[in-house]
Amino acid sequence: MSDKSAIRDAFSKASATYDAHAAFQRDVGERLLASMPSDLSGQVVLDVGCGTGYFSWQLQQRGAKVICLDLSSDMLAAARARCGDVNILYQLGDAEQLPLQAGSVDYVFSSLALQWCEDLALPLKEMRRVVKKGGEIVFSTLLDGSLDELKSAWRNIDSYQHVNDFITVNQLKLALAQSESLNHHLDLPAVTVWYETAFSLMRDLKGIGANHVSGRSPGLMSRQTLRKLEQAYQVFQNQEGLLPATYQVCLGVIHR
Repeated sequence: MSDKSAIRDAFSKASATYDAHAAFQRDVGERLLASMPSDLSGQVVLDVGCGTGYFSWQLQQRGAKVICLDLSSDMLAAARARCGDVNILYQLGDAEQLPLQAGSVDYVFSSLALQWCEDLALPLKEMRRVVKKGGEIVFSTLLDGSLDELKSAWRNIDSYQHVNDFITVNQLKLALAQSESLNHHLDLPAVTVWYETAFSLMRDLKGIGANHVSGRSPGLMSRQTLRKLEQAYQVFQNQEGLLPATYQVCLGVIHR
């Protein structure tokens, strides 16, 4: 997942469709937001990987001065359309090289963006650098085991990689140690989203821009392949006929 231009392009293309397909992302972000103060008046909050600004707006409503940062200029444009220009700044940038001065923000908020970084220690180091002493970093990312049902279904069809790999809990803990983020708290829930069809899950992943996969089969997916995927996914069907997509989530708080 090191091809940042491809990742940026996928999210840019999804800027107009993201909100319609991001129910899971909103769920995780709401859980993360619950760990922050309800009154952020006078605080500067950096939203890393802000996307369409859904949580930037909520942080803004809590009184914070928000810096929206994203790799995609189209996502930043969508965030501006939602949040306006009062008490908010927009910054094109990379989580691994934050374009901010050391100790310049009170909080960093980053929900489901860091899994696109090849080495989690790099953005964690950068976020620690820009947060003031006494400040906090709240972040969420995906861990190994996420979308295992989809991976399993695809293994019955071909040998290409159709789903990105995610870091293990041990790799997460190593990244925290390497970034000197020693004072932290982690919550590791499994979150399951239910779908009527495997195609609906695939449509959501494409709709949010999470469809850049290294090693993917070249060319468009045929109807026959999609039918095979639907059949392979049926083994996970519950009694109501719904299909699960399970995510292993990390909700983290780092105290600076």
